[in-house]
Order: sequence, then C-alpha cells, then structure tokens
Amino acid sequence: MNSTPFCRAAIALALTVAAGGAWAHGDVQCPSHPASEWRPHTELQEKLVKEGWTVRRMEKTTTCYEVYGKDPQGKRVEAFFDPKTLERVEEK
Repeated sequence: MNSTPFCRAAIALALTVAAGGAWAHGDVQCPSHPASEWRPHTELQEKLVKEGWTVRRMEKTTTCYEVYGKDPQGKRVEAFFDPKTLERVEEK
C-alpha cells in the first residue's frame, strides 16, 4: 500500500486549516451609513498604501470595507474599515 497520496492529502489539509485561521475574523461591526456617505474604496486603498500597507484585495460588505493584505509591520491581515471615515474597525 502506497502512503504517498494519504500524506499529500494530510499536508494539504493542514495547510488549508493553518491558512484559514490566519484569515478568520471575529465579531466586527461597522457603523451603518447610507451608501451616499461612503467614500470611494480607492481612497481607502491610497490611504493604506501611504501608511505602508500592502493591499492584496478589497471587498465591500453590507457595512464595511474589508481589506486583505499586509499591515505596515508586514503581518498578513484581514481588516475592516468604516466606509465613511475610513478608520479601522476592531473586533469586539
């Protein structure tokens, strides 16, 4: 019996679980603002890049901008920002 496929599957599963934990987020609630008050996501991206962030991807949730990338310290993060103030919203 060849154990190579089993080992590959176990390694792939371990990597998936480890990577998933790095992107998991807790309870984040941005204030609710009318869409007309949201600032453009490009403005947030420019702000973050000036602050030393590396933005890999941005998404829009119902109340937040969600940013995937690296913070100024080089740590891989998933961060949430208030779309009106562009301030970071921390987990509760």
